Amino acid sequence: MEFKSYIMDSSAINRSLTRISHEIVERNPGENSLCIIGIKSRGTALARILSDKVSALGVEVETSFLDVTNYRDDLAQNIAGTAKSAEPEIEVEGKTVIMVDDVLYTGRTARAAMEAIIAMGRPAKIQFASLIDRGHRELPIVADYVGKNVPTARSEIIVVKIPPYDDETSVSIWKK
Repeated sequence: MEFKSYIMDSSAINRSLTRISHEIVERNPGENSLCIIGIKSRGTALARILSDKVSALGVEVETSFLDVTNYRDDLAQNIAGTAKSAEPEIEVEGKTVIMVDDVLYTGRTARAAMEAIIAMGRPAKIQFASLIDRGHRELPIVADYVGKNVPTARSEIIVVKIPPYDDETSVSIWKK
């Protein structure tokens, strides 16, 4: 892979997540049953940060993390659809669930996450927050909260780096 450029540094990511946290509170006024669920792996780190920022705004929020591997539609039939529970397990029934991922691309991971969440119970509504929206949807999925829209070619890759998975906090674009 060939490095092209940095898209966001640590402070730009922080500003975007702060803005998203304010948007979440504004779109869900008086909400007392809000949960933020991070899609493993980097979505979990972003979910933790968003949860802290929303809590700092005075809104109570539960946080959990979800591995959607077994809900992907590109796996063998005998594996797809078997549940892998969120950690820690939370009750989603009747709640507003905000699923969080690092990059929205084809929409397949978001679809898998929605199926996994619905398998846990019937939420009142599901909203979606993504740090980067790079386009190229294969499914009709739209994020409710986006840190940055980054039009890309299919031959490009967006790399999100964030602790604890990486030693730095950044978003960059690479050519395959």
